[in-house]
Amino acid sequence: MTSVTGVAKFAPGMQVRARDEDWLVVEVSETSHDGTRLDVRGISPLVRDQRAVFFAHDSLDKVTPLRPEDTDLVVDGSPECRRSRLFIDALIRKTPLPLSEQRLATVGTHLVDDLVYQREPAKAALRGLRPRLLIADAVGLGKTLEIGLLLSELIRRGRGERILVVTPKAILEQFQHELWTRFAIPLVRLDSSGIERIRQNIPAGRNPFSYYKRAIISIDTLRSDRWRSHLMQVTWDAVVIDESHKLINKGTKNNRLAGLLAPRTDALVLASATPHNGERESFGELLSLLDPTAIPDTSDYDETQLGHLYVRRHKMSPDVSAEIGHKWATRKKPEAIDCVASDAEQRIFEELYDVWVSPGEGRSAPVSGKGARLFPYTLLKAFLSSHEALAETVRNRIAAIDKDAADHPENEESRAPERAALVRLGEVAAEAAVEEAAKFRRLVTELKEMRVGPGSDKRVVVFSERRATLRMLHEALPGELGFEKSTERAGGAIRQLHGNLSDDEQQRTVKDFGLADSDLRILLTGDIAAEGVNLHRQCYQMIHYDLPWSLITIEQRNGRIDRYGQQTPPEIRALLLVRQDEDPEVPSADRLVSRRLLEREDEVHRTLGEAASILGLRDEDAEDKAIKEGLAEGKAFDEIVPPQPDDPFDLFMAHHTVDGSGARYRVPQLFSSTRAFVEEALEEVYGDPEQKIHKEWDKDYPELLTFCPDRELQRRLLVLPQSYLDERGVLDKLRVTFDPGFAQQRLDRARELSGERPKGAITKQTRRETSGWPDVSYLTDQHPVVEWLTDKVLVRLTRNTAPVITADVDEPTFLMQGMYSNAKGHPTVLAWSCVTGLERGAPEFDDDMVGVLERAGVKPKMLNRPFAGDLDALRALVPHAVAATRRHLAELRSSQEEPLIEQLAEYEKRLAAWRKASQSSFEQLTLAIHREHAEKRVEKTAIEVGQLIEQLATQGEAMIRVVGVLVPTTGADEKKGV
Repeated sequence: MTSVTGVAKFAPGMQVRARDEDWLVVEVSETSHDGTRLDVRGISPLVRDQRAVFFAHDSLDKVTPLRPEDTDLVVDGSPECRRSRLFIDALIRKTPLPLSEQRLATVGTHLVDDLVYQREPAKAALRGLRPRLLIADAVGLGKTLEIGLLLSELIRRGRGERILVVTPKAILEQFQHELWTRFAIPLVRLDSSGIERIRQNIPAGRNPFSYYKRAIISIDTLRSDRWRSHLMQVTWDAVVIDESHKLINKGTKNNRLAGLLAPRTDALVLASATPHNGERESFGELLSLLDPTAIPDTSDYDETQLGHLYVRRHKMSPDVSAEIGHKWATRKKPEAIDCVASDAEQRIFEELYDVWVSPGEGRSAPVSGKGARLFPYTLLKAFLSSHEALAETVRNRIAAIDKDAADHPENEESRAPERAALVRLGEVAAEAAVEEAAKFRRLVTELKEMRVGPGSDKRVVVFSERRATLRMLHEALPGELGFEKSTERAGGAIRQLHGNLSDDEQQRTVKDFGLADSDLRILLTGDIAAEGVNLHRQCYQMIHYDLPWSLITIEQRNGRIDRYGQQTPPEIRALLLVRQDEDPEVPSADRLVSRRLLEREDEVHRTLGEAASILGLRDEDAEDKAIKEGLAEGKAFDEIVPPQPDDPFDLFMAHHTVDGSGARYRVPQLFSSTRAFVEEALEEVYGDPEQKIHKEWDKDYPELLTFCPDRELQRRLLVLPQSYLDERGVLDKLRVTFDPGFAQQRLDRARELSGERPKGAITKQTRRETSGWPDVSYLTDQHPVVEWLTDKVLVRLTRNTAPVITADVDEPTFLMQGMYSNAKGHPTVLAWSCVTGLERGAPEFDDDMVGVLERAGVKPKMLNRPFAGDLDALRALVPHAVAATRRHLAELRSSQEEPLIEQLAEYEKRLAAWRKASQSSFEQLTLAIHREHAEKRVEKTAIEVGQLIEQLATQGEAMIRVVGVLVPTTGADEKKGV
């Protein structure tokens, strides 16, 4: 095991010697058995630009830090001292922010609107001992953007190198697209085609999760047992689980997956608009993934124990509505459209009500077995979707009865009446035809009135709960509207989206619906698209072909087009099938429920902002069951669905926010902009970039910079989304911009004209296979191109050297970096200091290095005056500068480290309180085996958290680095005798 002192020896940006070669440290992390893991890049000629990993352990690799006292000083002879300025700026860029710095450092640098409310999750996460948070914002507020901002902050702090994102498979590419185009965070997509491709690209037997540092995978793929062994071998910096309410049910594969990932990551971000299923224990279990010591008993706790673990806002929250009201068009009032049953449908209604739903006094529905009491309403709901859905439900029930009779012959006679009634109902349902179905006829009419058809760009999404209904519509609609028919799994103007499609097919359909020039016009989807899928890019019209009996699901559906970024008032319609003998003044219960649910969701959306609070059940299936039970008991609608909740801002889903105030942290920089850094870095690295990499500013678009990446940069770019590489030909020619307005225009244009491609790009894909990636990439500070240039600049100086710059100073001024770190290699104390007075034996410090450089005239277009002093005399001062900086850093440590020490001490108190409360709770368990299990669980958690606290505290000696030396001009040198 690496000693405590050994841990502090290494930090990103420093140079080391290993295997007789010199290396630049890129990343530092502590392993459980193999010492300190160093991710390095070659500096010396034989290994220049090569990547390697060393383990600083006595039995593995001998890695020697290059001592700061031995730093050699070399005069910078580059034009305008460019090499020195780039080196110092690159070193600052490469150095992570200290743990004590909680201000956000990357806001305002991404291709997103800088919204205060979207910063709050990142601020809340950074306040914790570890960045662990549930982002529970309501539908449409931009949780993906909030996640992107949080990950950007972690990357800037050196705590986001290894990232795993887990999402539903339908939104894999959507999530990947947002993180790359807006935050320059590339994720390797491990969907079905991605895994197959990766097998061809990585060495046989390699763990794909260790080979790629940042990946995105669907929860369906990841929960497979075949991936468990791979997962257990990897430790992550950050894990994001989107739609995390799917993890709640204990004992499920999703829940076990979360249990595997949670302890194997530093940062854990859960995202869900509906994270609470109405059960206290389930919600407690979910938040215990974030902090296992938050609550001793997951079924008995209060809000004060959980408030630090989640953020919850909705559209009507004051801070939200004030910022995004102008970018979120107010929806029109939803319209419920009555569709009077055809004669065949009327006969089905009569059969359903006379035999199943309301058989009359003295009679009962012919149903038995599990769920018998509510099964008539299951049949009714199926029919309210379509006669095809009813027929499918009948067939499935008959099959279940026949299987039960085969397994349990004694049940055959008792279930015979139900089977006979089902057969009769199926025969009646078979008499109906889609061409005459009332809702289908009205759907066709509505679509034509919307001008949805060949030659029109109008789009609409049609929701149905039933797969059979989707199949029926997919088969019948093309002929009515003049579209060509297509198979279920092919493209075309009318397509289905459901869970039986592969992840590739789901993603392609979602992507095409958001591209203006794709041929997709009508999206027929089930509630798989009700969670997380953005359908508002080119669409503002939605039709509920059937309405779920769940306010949560209605809200989720509506949120696909009614969300942040929707510029056209959303139009929502619902088709309600009603009987021919329906009395408008005395509506049937099923019609009343559907109509009122639609109205109630809209009322809540405009006032409380969150529909799940109405019934208080927090679960779609529970809401559906409660409504069915209410109808079975003859309750009035307002008894089943109250006008407003008793406590609209209940314990968990209150308008929980964090303080959005506070200044942004300004990372010190020598260059006025990222553009200035990149332009000078290209000049320094290539000498003549116009000739060597064909660097060129576009004549028609002055904001556009193009160049051809060399082989090293091409290797780095291989982690970009594969569809982006294929479509835009990035490995052949890079098209980048520093102008966010221009970048947003190109992103918007990519959604409008997906078929457009730059010259030289790959053009073999059909229009249907394009991905909507912009042809221009926005260069942020964490973009792979900027990171590549940063590394290139750092290796320009030879081993253990620092530049000498002649500047406007009165005496030699040593530029120093000082850092303390914890066992994980993260800085806890950091200083960029300038020391003078070394010749006098009275060192003085200024901790504003960038300010000192500015005042000394170290900037672009500066005159690089020749050095005429005594270089050996300067070198003799290096050890004194290092010793003085070490003393100075020790003094700074007490103030900089104080917030972290207080935080760790507070957590130790919470841990002690949790252990005590946990012991009290399991003493009440009656079975000895349960007590023993609980005791072991608590002890294991306490040990793990105790080790975490120890690892986060400052350990070892300070790391000191000589960054450079400013010396006076010749005249001043003579006065000082240097």
